[in-house]
Parts: sequence; C-alpha cells; structure tokens
Amino acid sequence: MDASDYLDAVLLDEPSTADLRSKVTVAWQEFARDLSASLRRLPVGAQVEVTLDPTATGTGTAVYSVSLHHAEQDQITALAVSNAGLPPEHRMDRAAIADLVALGWAPPGVLEGSADCFGMRTTVDDANRLAATVTRTLRDVYGAPHPAFLVYLAHRDGEPIPMDPIGSARPEPVWTDQPELGLLRASERSLGEEERPLEERVRAVVAAMMRSAPDQLHVDADGDIGIRAGSAMVFVRVRDNPPLVDVFSPVLTEVRPTERLYARLSELTNRMPLGRLYCTDDTVWASIPVFGRNFQPVHLVLAIQVMTGLADELDDRLHGEFGGRRFFGDDKSLGAEGRSAPSDGEHRTGMYL
Repeated sequence: MDASDYLDAVLLDEPSTADLRSKVTVAWQEFARDLSASLRRLPVGAQVEVTLDPTATGTGTAVYSVSLHHAEQDQITALAVSNAGLPPEHRMDRAAIADLVALGWAPPGVLEGSADCFGMRTTVDDANRLAATVTRTLRDVYGAPHPAFLVYLAHRDGEPIPMDPIGSARPEPVWTDQPELGLLRASERSLGEEERPLEERVRAVVAAMMRSAPDQLHVDADGDIGIRAGSAMVFVRVRDNPPLVDVFSPVLTEVRPTERLYARLSELTNRMPLGRLYCTDDTVWASIPVFGRNFQPVHLVLAIQVMTGLADELDDRLHGEFGGRRFFGDDKSLGAEGRSAPSDGEHRTGMYL
C-alpha cells in the first residue's frame, strides 16, 4: 500500500457515508498528505505547531494543538495538549482520553520530556502514520470540523521558517517588517524561549512598539495594558490557563442589542482577516487572541496593529449606525478607570454571534 492509499484508508473510516461528506473527507485526506510531506522536509531542529483556531470555532480560551518537533536526525517528537492545558469547561471526557491512547499517544508524562502533554515519538520514515494520527486527533478528538479551522506555524530557534501549504489549513500570519523587535528577538534567544514569564515578554513587546520602557506602560488594576487608538481603547491581557494573550477593545458601550446589530457584527466579522466582533450585555467587543504557547513577538505585534486600526475605525462607524458610546470622544464616554472590563466568565475570545 503506497502513502496515498494508506492515508485514504485510515481517514475514510465510514465508507457508507462517504457520499454525504465527500468534500470534507477529501479535505482531510489532502491535509494528511501535505502534513506527511512537510514532516519529511522539516529541517532538524525545526518545529511545526498545528492548532484548532479558537476564534473560528468559538472555543473561547481553549487551545487544542499538536506540536511536532524534528529534534534529532530522523526522529520526530509529537506532543498533544491534555486536560492540564485546557480550561475546565473545555476539558476532554474519559472517552476522548481513551481515544487518544487508542490512537497511539502515550499519556502525559510517560514519554520523556512530554510533561503535561500526550506524547509520541517516531521516525521521519513513518511520517505517513504520524500524519494520519495527528489528523485523526485534530478531527475526531479535538473536534475540528474541517482543516480550514486549523492554523499552523513552522519555526526554528524562535524564528518562523517558510513551509509549504498543508491542505486547507491556514498559516499563522507573520509580520517581519518590525526592526524595533530585533533587540527583543536577540534577548529571547539569549534567555531561552521559556525562561521569561509570558507577561514579562508581552510587556517587552508592547513597550518596543510604543518606544518606551516596560515599567512606563499604562497597566490598570486588572493587569491589562492600555493603548489608546484615536477614540478607542485597546487592552492587552495575559491569561495563564491556557497561555494566551488577548488583544481586545470595548468598541461601543451602552448600545442596545438588536437583531440588526448582531447581523451587522456577523457581517463585519466575516470580512475580518483576524479576530471577532461580538456583543455581550450592552457592550460591543472586538478581540484577537495570540497563542502564548511558543509565544512569537511578531504575532502580538500584528494583533495590536490590526486591533488599533480596527477599533478606531469601527467605533465611529457603529456609533453612527447604532448609537451607544465610544471610549473617548462622547460627552459621557468612559475613561480608562471607568471601563467595565470583561471578566474571565463573560469575555469569550472568538465567541460565535
């Protein structure tokens, strides 16, 4: 059986219903084949992360991901997130954990270096089987409905590296034209990726963008970094479990939720290259998450640049259509100390509308 036949046989597990979901099945087969080919070409020392995009699936702060590391010549180590890295409301049940073990994953901590993750170690020659296992993990256990809901990033020594497309999965955007981040990259390499706390690294990135010192940033009582963007305010919040950086903005407050508002937010969200717009209570929020695991400064830079431009434009546009109050510029607009920030219970990054 050649590589193509093997992947087709493994992934097409219900031939009787193939006609009903043939396009989705073909998309998963293409994803598995491309992933297998990419693993064979992955340089020694490089790593590829494949993640179920929380902004597309509405899984909030839950980050379901698989990491594949070509650590040594001809050897690939794979790690899959376990319940230890998921918030309580998104943790897997016993059946899902059993499915992971049945797929060949070693329980957390069993494989050397796996820590709190499920682990698997194989050779480059067995890339077909590994790609099929990863695909079924993302699809059948983590619940990705289609490869288009996945994002991937290849990197080595803390720097993104080019990678061929993996089916219909999307590459994570990389913003490289940022000379002020050169010192940050050098610092991260010298200290090691995981030696600095995520919050400290985030503050260093924001300070570099604003050309100030980290201790001069405006940090409110909730620990959020505030960045003014015209009539809007953008906040950067670091979350611990799972590691996530949330770049968000209260675009409008005191707005009346209506079907027309929800429809408008849904329409605008579909046009956005990153992030989501949604309404909770009487506030319209914009949010872009940045993964904290294997944190990349360029991703946070891109998120902040997109959010500052987006919030400053949308608050005026939506205010004209639906009323409410912008953060700055209205007679009774909320000041930096008067905002009502979303709590962890009510603010859901990427919430479906």
